[in-house]
Amino acid sequence: MSSSTPHDANRPQRPNIVLILVDDMGFSDIGCFGSEISTPHLNELARNGVRNTQHYNCARCCPTRASLLTGLYPHQAGVGHMVQNRGSRAYQGYLRDDCVTIAEALRSGGYQTLMSGKWHVGGPYQSTAPETWEPGSAEHPMPLNRGFDRFFGTLEGAGSFFHPYTVMEGTAAEGWRFWAGKQGQIQTQDFYYTDAISAKACDMIEDANQNEAPFFLYLAYTAPHWPLHARPEDIARYEGRYRAGWDALRTARHEELKGLGVLDKKWEIAARDENAPAWADAPDHDWEDLRMAVYAAQIDRMDQGVGQVMQKLKELGQFENTLILFMSDNGGCAELLAEEGHANERYRYHTADGEPIRVGNIRTLQPGGADTFMSYDLPWAHASNSPFRLYKHWVHEGGIATPLIAHWPAGIPANPASGGRIVHEPTHVVDMMATCLDVAGVGYPSEHEGVAVQPIEGESVAPLLRGERWTRERPIFWEHEGNRAVRLAEWKLVSKFPGEWELYHMDDDRTERNSLLERNQAKAADFMRQYNVWAQRCEVREWPL
Repeated sequence: MSSSTPHDANRPQRPNIVLILVDDMGFSDIGCFGSEISTPHLNELARNGVRNTQHYNCARCCPTRASLLTGLYPHQAGVGHMVQNRGSRAYQGYLRDDCVTIAEALRSGGYQTLMSGKWHVGGPYQSTAPETWEPGSAEHPMPLNRGFDRFFGTLEGAGSFFHPYTVMEGTAAEGWRFWAGKQGQIQTQDFYYTDAISAKACDMIEDANQNEAPFFLYLAYTAPHWPLHARPEDIARYEGRYRAGWDALRTARHEELKGLGVLDKKWEIAARDENAPAWADAPDHDWEDLRMAVYAAQIDRMDQGVGQVMQKLKELGQFENTLILFMSDNGGCAELLAEEGHANERYRYHTADGEPIRVGNIRTLQPGGADTFMSYDLPWAHASNSPFRLYKHWVHEGGIATPLIAHWPAGIPANPASGGRIVHEPTHVVDMMATCLDVAGVGYPSEHEGVAVQPIEGESVAPLLRGERWTRERPIFWEHEGNRAVRLAEWKLVSKFPGEWELYHMDDDRTERNSLLERNQAKAADFMRQYNVWAQRCEVREWPL
């Protein structure tokens, strides 16, 4: 790490921007959004900044990333489903040429552009088929191809925290290299990916501080996405804390959210998922407690990394004029890693000692270590998303609602005495590009590298963050795997594939318990019409593809 001293006070006043995206974290998984998990650094940002309780993502990893990076909906950016090429430009699995990334736009406006963490918008990188990898090709664009001056991280969507594949580092000027051999798989004993993402981010910030230009850092953690991997000292802080079970946890978080002012006290908790057994009926309570403890430890370690980034900014005198935005790419993940499931074929890992990693939720194994590969499963995800319905993949609130924390002492008024400002306006990851360009004083381009760029879809929420009156002008739309939704003002139209439409008045019923469609058919019909126009414009295809 290079040494440096804080820049002088004459530095241009355009803010640095740190955009933090975490992976598969539920709505109530951090302290300032109702959790028992220790997240003091995120809590500090919330206390001295602003929280939005009605921020949304795109229900899945790479669609959210595509939308966040481009200010377009996922299909418009080329990632209408996942990273596999499905034969049309809306589903090609990597960022399209007729979109511009936030890094490309900010770099053209004089910003240094940095990224540390997970990419996952550049085509498939299956760990078992490295012969298919083509980093930097037209169908496998990397961050360095899409506007970032500097990158450290992984190209694939999920993997071991101790021995991940596709770990690479490089600069746009000098090129890139895999960290370890052809496949970039870490073989050292003491590596932990969350720590590496944080440390590299701090290095990048310190180096960027040597220059007069402000910087944009995209900090994309893989935590707390499966597998359940955490350091023993972090797990120890939580082991035993979840023996009361997921039912008690859902209820406790719901009550805490109401007490914090994040949720309206009249909103009842969503009914228990029929696929989530009562805790009293569940087997292996000690093993289940440990699974949730590992998950909590992953979030704890991520928060520690955020704290390191905050401390670096403070040391360099840049904390006051840095806009920090924090959110999750989807709701808590109910995906089961079965003992004999698909993950066994996709993730053939070995530890640094050459021992095979046992993939799946195997009850005779202790989760957390490098030789395991587990998920925390549906009942715990149900608690993570308290008080909402459903999970990652779906576009009911449990799949798309995310915390949003914004912190910028020089630009956002704070109210720490009351625990921080809280706002309740519908916003979406599609708005983040417009917001960042707004605060940076950078225009959205009409073309990039000779290609006409699609008009931006998102709206700047900077006025809302500054405490000004702001109301969304256009609806928010969703489609993922046939799950569909429209949100405008207090109304939301939503359907779970292959089911029928439902209509909810979100001011009265954000937990989506009582559909009002039969009593408001004109409103529903209008939203359906708007959805169909949007779906046609964005080239949404019928599911299954």
